[in-house]
Amino acid sequence: MIVNIGLLLVGFLALIKGADYFVDGAASIASLLKIPSVVVGLTIVAFGTSAPEAAVSITAALNHSNAIAISNVIGSNIFNLIVVLGMTAIITIVPVPRSIMRKEFPFLIAVSFLMALFIFTGNSLTRLEGIIFLILIIAYVVWLIKDSLSKRASIEVEKPMFSLPMSLVLIVIGIFGIIFGGDLVVNNAKAIALTLGLSEKLVGLTIVSIGTSLPELVTSLVAAKKGNVDIAVGNVVGSNIFNILFILGLSATITPIPVEFALMFDLVIMLIATLLCFFVAKRNGKLGKKEGIIFLLLFISYLTYIIIRN
Repeated sequence: MIVNIGLLLVGFLALIKGADYFVDGAASIASLLKIPSVVVGLTIVAFGTSAPEAAVSITAALNHSNAIAISNVIGSNIFNLIVVLGMTAIITIVPVPRSIMRKEFPFLIAVSFLMALFIFTGNSLTRLEGIIFLILIIAYVVWLIKDSLSKRASIEVEKPMFSLPMSLVLIVIGIFGIIFGGDLVVNNAKAIALTLGLSEKLVGLTIVSIGTSLPELVTSLVAAKKGNVDIAVGNVVGSNIFNILFILGLSATITPIPVEFALMFDLVIMLIATLLCFFVAKRNGKLGKKEGIIFLLLFISYLTYIIIRN
């Protein structure tokens, strides 16, 4: 137990430092390549911080126990929307870029409802539906890159903090720290919880999904503290898109995913959280401390329900 607590703390330290290096490297690359920081947040940062979810879900699919893949994605997406954005908004006012509200956020809503449609009509995600998701994520990334390249000439950027090689080194070190730290946190938190007599099912619904979302939380908080709020918002939206299209897409392509009826409620909560964040941000153009506190209270209520239910 003492060893697990020590490793848990090491994991948190690796997460924090990894996120710190990762944000610096990503922001520097954005300046060097004249790419909007929001695009970096939607791609490099979002995909990098979703690595723990990908590792957990794809490993589960390879082991033919990929029911955890979908619960992990649903739980992580809920956490990203109302905890990551909520805590970031408590630290600093989060203006939501208009480009995200016009394009990426509506796309996230569309793929979330497509996921729900696939699940509600067949109580599963089939291999064909997984392939459709993979095609969509490839098209999404290609579109993002083409869109950002078309705007490079008109972008005014700050002087980059590091050279391109150094920026890449920082990103690699950051990703390693994020993945290593996330793995330590999840595994040791799970061990501590089981030692205290909690069920594996409850641990999977709470600690695993929250633990694999810690990189998004830490990266967004660090980005907000450094003034890179575009990266923080883009990280959340991009991560949720990546979780659905790539992680579930690849998992379902490997092995079709049956979905338990009890998970339908959590899927509805994910859809409500997505719409709530979108409409609040669209109405105000930003997320402030009041919205952040409301989001956190909503998550505490949801978490309480899960614990009582299980």
